[in-house]
Amino acid sequence: MSQSAEDVLKGAKSATFVGSVEDLIRLAVPEDGVDARGIFTVGYEVEGRGYVPELEVCRVRNGISANYVEPYMRRRDPDCMVIADKRPTGKRTWDERFPDKDWEDVRQATFDWMKTQDLAYFVFNAGLAGKGTEAVAIAPANAAFFALGLAMLQGILPKEEIREEFFHEAIIYVAPPFRHTHFEGRQVVVHNRREQVHELFSYNLYPGPSAKKGIYGVLLNRGEYEGWVTAHCSTVQVVTPYDNTCTIMHEGASGGGKSEMLEQMHREQDGQIRLGTNTVTGESKYLTLPRGCRLHPVTDDMALCHPDYQKPEVKKLTLYDAEDAWFLRVNHITKYGTDPHLEAMTINPPSPLLFLNIDAKPGSTALIWDAIEDEPGVPCPNPRVIMPRKDYPNIVTEPVTVDVRSFGVRTPPCTAEQPTYGVLGMINILPPALAWLWRLVAPRGHANPSIVDTQGMTSEGVGSYWPFATGRAVDQANLLLSQFMNTDETLFVLIPNQHVGCWETSFTPQWIVREYLARRGSSVFPKDRLLAARCPLLGYSLKSMQVEGTEIPEGFLRVETQPEVGESGYDAGAEVLKAFFHDQISAFSVADLDPHGQKIIEACLSDASVTEYEALGPGA
Repeated sequence: MSQSAEDVLKGAKSATFVGSVEDLIRLAVPEDGVDARGIFTVGYEVEGRGYVPELEVCRVRNGISANYVEPYMRRRDPDCMVIADKRPTGKRTWDERFPDKDWEDVRQATFDWMKTQDLAYFVFNAGLAGKGTEAVAIAPANAAFFALGLAMLQGILPKEEIREEFFHEAIIYVAPPFRHTHFEGRQVVVHNRREQVHELFSYNLYPGPSAKKGIYGVLLNRGEYEGWVTAHCSTVQVVTPYDNTCTIMHEGASGGGKSEMLEQMHREQDGQIRLGTNTVTGESKYLTLPRGCRLHPVTDDMALCHPDYQKPEVKKLTLYDAEDAWFLRVNHITKYGTDPHLEAMTINPPSPLLFLNIDAKPGSTALIWDAIEDEPGVPCPNPRVIMPRKDYPNIVTEPVTVDVRSFGVRTPPCTAEQPTYGVLGMINILPPALAWLWRLVAPRGHANPSIVDTQGMTSEGVGSYWPFATGRAVDQANLLLSQFMNTDETLFVLIPNQHVGCWETSFTPQWIVREYLARRGSSVFPKDRLLAARCPLLGYSLKSMQVEGTEIPEGFLRVETQPEVGESGYDAGAEVLKAFFHDQISAFSVADLDPHGQKIIEACLSDASVTEYEALGPGA
């Protein structure tokens, strides 16, 4: 173990090694620490303020429930990451954000504070053994719920499985009160990439920025040096009623539909599927689909695209899950019966779950549609549950090769009177060059529920994982370009959610597209089935789309045919999209960008046609 970690553990009031999730469950709500309500309050003494409670934790029948005192702490702050070292980075550095604070002083103060605490620590693999990074986590023992979330997400090694020569390549230090004493109450996660150890300092107790995305940053850093990517995606093997299998990889910013791609379609009480509701007329359209496909989940959020998995003879990407559990957002589950599949899994789970931002009382059953309220009458938009991967039905436990690679975008309503970028059809087919461009701009999209302070159309950054990366954006862009050009036998598609033109749809477009593509297979669409989209950035539209004998209305495929939008409304919305692309991709036009990528960016800035993007495929 590193000298710094040893010093902290040896100097602490106590240091308990934890070797199992079961031990952390017991520590999360210690029997001698609960109040008369059965609740254990996690809080700390803060100089000048006294005791500050951070959250309340209780045991429920189906696991552990944790609720934060401050609404701000119930979702990830997109500006939480800071880089403290001097290695190449495109992120805000410590000296830029905190010019009045010396990092080494704060680092030492963190260690000094931790030595005054009772600590818990454990060992885990970030990623997979042999294809990731061996790591250690050290946290205050009273924040065992946080350690529990990390251990569930990343796995935990019992003492007997730790090698004698073990030396961790990464470490997480958790020091919650520093949020108040040093960072004005804000979420801050500091990466310090030292020569031998990647240090990660979590100065808050919401696991999203650190236990989840902080570890993602550790993996991205490892891949950047070794030439591979941990993709930000869900992956599912879709098995049709005719026993054909199609593997779909779905990427996107937070809220882009990754978790929903693993869900069964939401149906009305009569079994129909609501395609959408017109935001102008109030009309609803429905689809009858008697039997949906079977779903075999592979990944929920992070996928290792390690070189050892790739098959040179197949020009498709092969990947495997980088996590041991899934951090599921359930804000779209608003009442009993919305998603019986997920509801059943969380009400009667094979092993205890960790619930965040769910209003559950001690000894009750936590229900995923009962989000805690941020204020009276306003439910938290980011209720979460951590679900162990092993407990997910039909889980795939080996690497898979991707047939369809989709990208999800949260789109607002678009009308002629109020044109927006909500001009995407239910499905658009992209050539590899355009598919790569969409990963560069990665729009965060409309009404994002997972993070704070998002307005309008903003970018999640390269790969949609840029908020978690510690290096340079151009290096990630080059890695993704190589990946796309080497896997051009994959079908690349674009799928909106929330709205298609003036129709409010929620996630129905991706569920219908999933069913459609699985049934037709991943073969290339004949040219006579496609139309160049009116906006070239959207590649191709389908001339028609039929699912189990039901024709999808034309307006859901080509938004300009919706009378409420029309060509003028569409073109105005397309201009918003084009301006956004031009603004975002200009930052990648630097000397270190792959020359092929430079050609694609120049084509976009010159308003290339989809045919020109086609010509910029592999070998161009």
